Parts: sequence; C-alpha cells; structure tokens
Amino acid sequence: MQIDKIRGHQTDQLFKAVLELKNIEECYKFFDDLCTISEIQSLAQRFEVAHLLRLKKTYETIKKETGASTATISRVRRCFDYGNDTYDEMLGRLYPDEKPFQASK
Repeated sequence: MQIDKIRGHQTDQLFKAVLELKNIEECYKFFDDLCTISEIQSLAQRFEVAHLLRLKKTYETIKKETGASTATISRVRRCFDYGNDTYDEMLGRLYPDEKPFQASK
C-alpha cells in the first residue's frame, strides 16, 4: 500500500485532527489553514472525478465537467481498479442511491 510510505506519528496526528472536525464550516477553516487553495481544489477535483467515474462517465465528459487532465482521471481510475476501495466507500455514503462503479479486480 502506498499509504505505508507516509504512515507515522505526524500523519496519525493529521488524520486524528480531521476526524475531530465537527461540521463543514470547521472543515473549510481547517483546510484553509492547512492547505493552499490550489491543493484543496486539486483534492476536490479528484473526488469529483471519482464520482463521475463511479457514474460511468467517459474521460471526455469528465475532462469537460471538471477540467481534470486525462492523467488525473487515469490516476483516479487506477485507484478504483487497484486501490483501497475508499473512493467508492465514501461516495456510497454520500450518495447511497447511486449504483457503484464495478471495478475489474
């Protein structure tokens, strides 16, 4: 797993802090202090790419709707195929009525 390369006290502390956030306004404030606007936008864009992939949208449609490069779309797609299934898990919690992406593992 990629995450094993960054596992440690500092990362644990960061993730524990995220888990302590109480609402979306706290999230905005915390991430505003923690990240650049560009970093937040990149994370949000990847998550939206994941959502559109889950909806089985084409790369061209995703590129038009999000402005993401095909490299970014491909990276997110690889996470669906070979990752930890957390994009699908989180999107399933946010959109329980949507049909999930079926990866070929």
